Amino acid sequence: MRPFHSLGFVLIVLSSLINASVTVYHQVPLGDSTTAAAAANYTGAAAYDPTVLTPPPVPTGLTTQFGIQLSSSSAAVQGLSIPQKGSFMGFSIEFSVINQIFGVNATYLQVPFLNLMALLRERAGEVHIRVGGNTQETAVLVDSLPGGVMITKEKGTTGDVTETPTLVYTAEVFYTMANISALVNTKWFLGMPFNDTSNLRLGTVEVSEAILGGPGYLLGYQVGNEPDLYAAHSNRPSTYSPSDYFGEFGIVVNAVNNDVNIPIKNNLVAPSISGTWTPESVWNTGLVGSYTSSLGWLAVEHYPTNNCFAEYGIGSPVNPQDVFQNFLNHTSSINIVAPYLNSTNFAQANGKPFIMMETNTASCGGLPGISDTFGAALWALDYGLQMAYSNFSGSMLHIGGQETYYNPFTPPPTNQSAYHQWTVGAVFYSTIVSAEVFGPSGNAQIVDLQANSISMYTPAYAIYENGAPMRLVLFNYVSDPTGASDYTTTISIGGSTMPAQINVKYLAAPSVSEKYNITWAGQTFGSTFQSDGRLKGSESVQTINCDQSSNTCQVTVPAPGVALVFLSSDAYAESGNPSTQTFSTTMVTKTKNTATVDPSVLATSNGMSGSTWELGSTSKENTAAGLRGSLSVVSVVGAAVLSTGLLWTRFRASSC
Repeated sequence: MRPFHSLGFVLIVLSSLINASVTVYHQVPLGDSTTAAAAANYTGAAAYDPTVLTPPPVPTGLTTQFGIQLSSSSAAVQGLSIPQKGSFMGFSIEFSVINQIFGVNATYLQVPFLNLMALLRERAGEVHIRVGGNTQETAVLVDSLPGGVMITKEKGTTGDVTETPTLVYTAEVFYTMANISALVNTKWFLGMPFNDTSNLRLGTVEVSEAILGGPGYLLGYQVGNEPDLYAAHSNRPSTYSPSDYFGEFGIVVNAVNNDVNIPIKNNLVAPSISGTWTPESVWNTGLVGSYTSSLGWLAVEHYPTNNCFAEYGIGSPVNPQDVFQNFLNHTSSINIVAPYLNSTNFAQANGKPFIMMETNTASCGGLPGISDTFGAALWALDYGLQMAYSNFSGSMLHIGGQETYYNPFTPPPTNQSAYHQWTVGAVFYSTIVSAEVFGPSGNAQIVDLQANSISMYTPAYAIYENGAPMRLVLFNYVSDPTGASDYTTTISIGGSTMPAQINVKYLAAPSVSEKYNITWAGQTFGSTFQSDGRLKGSESVQTINCDQSSNTCQVTVPAPGVALVFLSSDAYAESGNPSTQTFSTTMVTKTKNTATVDPSVLATSNGMSGSTWELGSTSKENTAAGLRGSLSVVSVVGAAVLSTGLLWTRFRASSC
């Protein structure tokens, strides 16, 4: 096993093929507007589907003027959550696409991905990512792969009805994760192979723990992904039950406890069921009590809508227009979380954090016209905050490949990566807002205020830290371009004097159907293929003068939109005004036929040659190996402001 060297920057002298910095030709414009398209004629990848749905009609009887009174002390607040971290909303990344998202190996890391994670790190302090999914179950760790790739896929070898490919990978995967962690303080959940408990493959745990565990980058190992679907997916006998899972989990516990190469014994995650079994059916087996010394986390997975019929013929067909309104109200998040309230109480009683390991708008890739819209961003944020209020300790938005509608971010198809940038999905904005809602202190407690007479269209949350109210989150689910459905709430704090001014940031878009013209505090990631992972445009934070004679402040929330209200200068300084480090690349792989490159194409290139590289996706049609052939030059990433030109080599990373 290769050692993980000490961190630090090294300036590298390479061949003349490599430039020392990146030229930024111009900023992309603020998010392009969404335009209607004939979905029936679209045959491209789901990640860029132009389908635009009609927003639900404006509801009648809306109250657009109401008050919110907060308590000056959390001691007087009923139902306040457990303390939450800014990293509450993280990502679940399908194992099969990590070389597309993270980079080809530990030397070549995707700069847009680093930039996106840096945005969250600066607001939350750290980022939580789970690597796994269906593809974790049969993954095989090997010493090396042809061509030096770190991961490859073998189609049709698992027998799973979803045609999940078998993954073969090397330890380079874990070195890649470690380098990402060193740059942007990312911490990881990993999936343990669980398809054959009579022949456990613990090499995944042994090697990853040696690489990621020492620096503190490892959170835990998921033992089984959706075991309640094993029988339906032909991965276990039709009689497979919670008691069978209990027995197999015990086999893993014994194996880990007897493995001297696994020093950490208490970070297993279970049961990660999807809803076919109830959590209670697993708790009733005695799993938590029997294996409490091995369990670090309790977890579930959930998608509110099943859209697997479109891909696999499983379930029933779903018309996105018919279900759009289901995502555009506060009742949705309440109803999704309600079946888990008993389990969050159970977890607290047993001293275990309870997390939503994998979730998003709809299973099997999401829904066109919903999963990639501003409406989904509102829904995901509300859903995440409702989980936090209900004492979950984290939630992971799932990310797949090109054939997925709900991705928070998507690299361009490999054959377009020489001239296209990344596409940042609507729900990524939800994670930025969530990070600022909770901030980096780890002491944020949240409460659902049941505002405006418990209106399903205008929910509101308050966040307390160290006993005092710090922030408010105000939603408006209504889509009304006339402005008539904008609402104004009058805020007061009982027993305390309102400040002379408060700061407000807005998450805004013209419509819940909008895909690209989405802004957070006036900044955006732009449209399809336009993002390098940095927010574009000037930040716009509203300053609102309060009426200290009446001890009130008034905040208006557009329809649709979200307002994050900072109730003090300390609250704003903590999580509302980050200064984000960005990353540069000096990667060059295309060395022939370069004399006629169009400058406009070069300006948006991320330096990757589609003819040289081929990255995977969750699409069952794409099962090729990651990198073919040898590289003409070493690829490097600089961890610095874009103009520095510093280069970064394997196992050497630091911040400037």
